[in-house]
Amino acid sequence: MNKILKIKSLDTINDTAQKFIELMGNNCVFAFFGKMGAGKTTFIKAICEELGVLDEVNSPTFSIINEYKTINGETIYHFDCYRINNVQEAINLGFDDYFCSENLCFIEWAENISEILPENTIGVIFDVNEDETRILKLERL
Repeated sequence: MNKILKIKSLDTINDTAQKFIELMGNNCVFAFFGKMGAGKTTFIKAICEELGVLDEVNSPTFSIINEYKTINGETIYHFDCYRINNVQEAINLGFDDYFCSENLCFIEWAENISEILPENTIGVIFDVNEDETRILKLERL
């Protein structure tokens, strides 16, 4: 999968989230890469809104993992690996179990756990342009 999406502004982020959902296919694990402030959390929030998440979606910076339920009863896991210091810490938290659950997994700061990402993980790379638009590159890792 090599696809490119563009977020023109916050006003159109949900449109881009809908396009992202259409491209997800049967993939479950999505690793988000980008600098601090690139919009990873904001985009994941838009995706979750479009998927019908009932809970408030926010960054799991301190909890590391948030679990959300959709109106269809599906589960989505949202990870923030910024504070993960080593892969063993992620293993101890049971990340493998989440990744194998067949539930959607959205992982911010995935570079901190790249060694244990499943082989079918889709990378979502954020590039911020000078005009503040975002380019998202989707590719199989």
